[in-house]
Amino acid sequence: MRMRHPFAAALAAALALPLAARGAEQKPASPAAPEQPCEPVKPCEIPDEPAAAPEEAPAEFGAEAKLLFDLVSCQGAKLPPAFEAGVVKEFCAKQKKAIAAYRDRYLPKAGPFLASLRPEGLPSAVVYPFGGGDLLSALTTYPDAKSYTTLSLEHAGDPRRAAAIQDPKVLADSLEVVRATSSGLLYANDSKTENLMKGQRGEIPGQLAFFMTALAVHGYEPVGLRFFKIQPDGTLHYLTRTEINAAEKETARLLRGQWTAPDFSPAFSNSEIVFVKKGEDPKTHGRVHRHVAADLSDHALAKDPGILKHLAGKGEFAAMTKAASYLLWRDDFSRIRKVLLAHMVFMVSDSTGIPPHLAEKAGFVQETYGDFQKSFLDASPEINDEFAKLWASQPKRALPVRYGYIDGAKHNHLLVTRKAPKT
Repeated sequence: MRMRHPFAAALAAALALPLAARGAEQKPASPAAPEQPCEPVKPCEIPDEPAAAPEEAPAEFGAEAKLLFDLVSCQGAKLPPAFEAGVVKEFCAKQKKAIAAYRDRYLPKAGPFLASLRPEGLPSAVVYPFGGGDLLSALTTYPDAKSYTTLSLEHAGDPRRAAAIQDPKVLADSLEVVRATSSGLLYANDSKTENLMKGQRGEIPGQLAFFMTALAVHGYEPVGLRFFKIQPDGTLHYLTRTEINAAEKETARLLRGQWTAPDFSPAFSNSEIVFVKKGEDPKTHGRVHRHVAADLSDHALAKDPGILKHLAGKGEFAAMTKAASYLLWRDDFSRIRKVLLAHMVFMVSDSTGIPPHLAEKAGFVQETYGDFQKSFLDASPEINDEFAKLWASQPKRALPVRYGYIDGAKHNHLLVTRKAPKT
């Protein structure tokens, strides 16, 4: 049995957050007024139309988010008695080392270096396609942004499951999946596909666990969690309890044939987390991370154009991608690439970013860091040559950290794509 954490209602009531505007929702039609017989000696009275039923508020899972955060962040928070203390202690003994590897060794080098690349006046919105569960790198690359949107094949996950764990072995196995799947990001700044797939199943939702770990590393905590779907016009519709209950018997669909199928409801595919630094007021300092589960191929987006409309509706934004399987090189991912080139003003990536001939055509210039000789995975020979020539044509600039893939010769490399100066 899945149980909601006991303090969920209290936290939900306390969260009156200025979140993004809800998508257009249809109000239920007012029931028809009953016909009234007319008395012959006095005129008929038109009865008052019954008031429409109030709209149901979006379902809030802030308490579940906080519990998940407390469990995977290993910050010593008091946990429910059902969570075997010895199991959590064993997990945290390993996970604390991984978190420290990123926070204490990677961040002190990556943070100042990335800050030196960012121009002033960047938009406050960040878009990260093919981002998996990597809110961690988004916060590292753009620490001053107010909203972050990651898009990938992985679904966010059901936040209620963690609170329902009673068996210590189930807890131990679930935490081990979190540890194993997050280690790539924390130690090597890269997530393997097989790790992301493992998080699609189990009692602790993999993507949400990644997001909570990222918040902990960067000194944030969650104060709200809702789920949404993107309407055909690009607006967001936040799901209500009634809608979530209605979808309970379904399972989120597999977005790519080789991916591991989720074992939870489709209601928990797209998540919105509101987060703050500890002690900050969410009303004035709340930041937002939205994760969209989506196949970003042209074929899929042609069937679901709301995703591209949602991204375009942000206006100008900063962008990033890394370890993205060179999908932006391919003709069958042209739709997401066109939205990036039309709306981004600045992008940080590894060599899986925008190919040079397309960037130049759209009015961008590119700066190279580290060294690149050939792609890490088999990819277009023509675009490989483009990137190799781009790196060879520029001064060799130092890169103090790994950012996404290494190249085929095991070199760290990074690419900045920015709008060309107006002449």
